[in-house]
Amino acid sequence: MNTDISIDDIQGAAERIKGIAHRTPIVTSRTFDELAGSSVFFKCENFQRGGAFKIRGASNFVYSIPKDELHRGVVSYSSGNHAQAVAIAAASVEIPATIVMPADAPKSKLEATRGYGARVVTYDRMLGNRESIGRKIADETGATLVPPYDHPWTIAGQGTAALELLEEVPDLDTLIVCIGGGGLMSGCAIAAKALRPEIRIFGVEPADGNDTYLSFRAHTRVEIPMPLTVADGLRATKPGELTFPIIQKHVEDVVLVSDKEIRETMRFLLTRMKILVEPSGAVAAAAVFHHKLPPGLGKTGVIVSGGNVDLEFFQTIWD
Repeated sequence: MNTDISIDDIQGAAERIKGIAHRTPIVTSRTFDELAGSSVFFKCENFQRGGAFKIRGASNFVYSIPKDELHRGVVSYSSGNHAQAVAIAAASVEIPATIVMPADAPKSKLEATRGYGARVVTYDRMLGNRESIGRKIADETGATLVPPYDHPWTIAGQGTAALELLEEVPDLDTLIVCIGGGGLMSGCAIAAKALRPEIRIFGVEPADGNDTYLSFRAHTRVEIPMPLTVADGLRATKPGELTFPIIQKHVEDVVLVSDKEIRETMRFLLTRMKILVEPSGAVAAAAVFHHKLPPGLGKTGVIVSGGNVDLEFFQTIWD
């Protein structure tokens, strides 16, 4: 398998997925700009099909599987957003999907994944290994394993978010992206640097899920214990084998935001901008809002990665 990913791969993915993934809106807020001290353009993947950017990578992957293998179905593992995306993509080509999800995943994400037609297998995220469970199911069924981030097809699909953003705002000076396993970050970084080589790129992680932050400073992949951050979509314990070198090459720095800052940013986005964003989706915006980045960012693109919020958790952002 060729692990090199280029702008051609991302543009090819954009063409491949245009029938299933929405071209999401870009919104601005004068009040946010004044408080943050930057001119910010929000790429709103919370309005994406399935409620998050994940449909981009999942559908590009599913649509890239050879036709003679497609009928065997797919299996994947996810805390929720990738799960829903794989289920939607699989349903669109009428193949079975099995998703390994943590038992403590948000109820809304568990229910939505089942609602899209996938079979859900739960596990204890503190004790089990989702990759091992997924591989075992794939070996037993012959299904194709669809990784949530560490595969060229997934990465290329995720990069279409930045591709669209820069097509509409081509003179961006800075791009801010949240980091979990690194698929969105690496795909967007490849697209952004190809289209605008001088652009500055920053990654953001929750402070309690700082594996890429530590890895970036150690110049090697660092593994951490399972994070307990409210940003449930960013609980990777180690950067991806493919995604981390891309992040090292293109990203200027990785910064951290606290759970408190994530909640405060969610409140602002909802009450002042009228957009509902999940904790993981608010992480990149939180770094700008709470001045975690160097001054002088100029025109700044922020990927709002998703909007799937459990009602039970939603109550806590007002505490």
